[in-house]
Amino acid sequence: MELIVSITEQKMDLPALADFNLVATHGGFGRASRASGRPKATLSRKVSELEASLGVRLIDRGSRTLRLTDEGRALHERTLGPLAEIVEAEQAVANGASIPRGKLRVSAPIVLAHVLLPKLATSFVAAYPQVELEIVAEDRQVDPVEENYDLVIRIDPRPDERLVGRRIMEDERLLVAPPVLKVVLQSEHDATDQAAPAVGRVGAPDDVRWQIRTSAGIRLLRPHFRLRFSSFLMVRDAVLAGAGVALVPKLMVTQDITAGRLVSWGAHDGPKVEIWALQNSRRLSSSKVRAFLDMLAVSSRKDGPGSS
Repeated sequence: MELIVSITEQKMDLPALADFNLVATHGGFGRASRASGRPKATLSRKVSELEASLGVRLIDRGSRTLRLTDEGRALHERTLGPLAEIVEAEQAVANGASIPRGKLRVSAPIVLAHVLLPKLATSFVAAYPQVELEIVAEDRQVDPVEENYDLVIRIDPRPDERLVGRRIMEDERLLVAPPVLKVVLQSEHDATDQAAPAVGRVGAPDDVRWQIRTSAGIRLLRPHFRLRFSSFLMVRDAVLAGAGVALVPKLMVTQDITAGRLVSWGAHDGPKVEIWALQNSRRLSSSKVRAFLDMLAVSSRKDGPGSS
């Protein structure tokens, strides 16, 4: 943190900083030289000048492979994204237009990455050939600020003052089952307590009761979890294999229901699921992010739940 503060208190040599990030990204002066076409000696000199101006060593030159010092690692992680934005803005001004270009890193839940994003991503890179799109499918809660993501897609995100974005889709959870499975849903006044074999997410409570909206009104079901998975895709596949019933997002089972591989017994009687696309609130929204968000909004209306 002290290093970052010192940078803001003095005039930063941005070309030297760009050379340092180039070397750090490629893992050595030789590799950076081959990738950029710039002389290795020039890169080494510029990094040395940057170290001298900051008063710290950024690269450990004693090792056979490049190793960043703690200060070098902090500088690289904190400045790589902002520098890329500066370069993009400079190119946009020079071209007289804000043309999407550069690497775009997106983190998305596994289910959305598999169901919604492949076709969209193909269309996006065809429409914007100067953008290199990288989509990481993961169900963990990533930190876009620290992990240098341009955009994160989240399901029912908690408020976070560091993130801003837009809601791109609403979905609901359906109670689905294999066609051969027969279970009677109970009315709210039924005194019996029949459990149904079920598949759930890891962490689902054992004593949960599902309230389901059906054509006959609200019905209840007590799931008996025989299997739990960390991914909705695994939950769906287990239901397809006959393991039991499950509550899953509508967007991932619509085709299975239409084809008769699964049957829907109703929708969960609760708030709709909200899907948001979020970005760092402290960074200006780049042209590549805006273009991706616009295409994502159009795709979600066309291919998402409730579309024809």
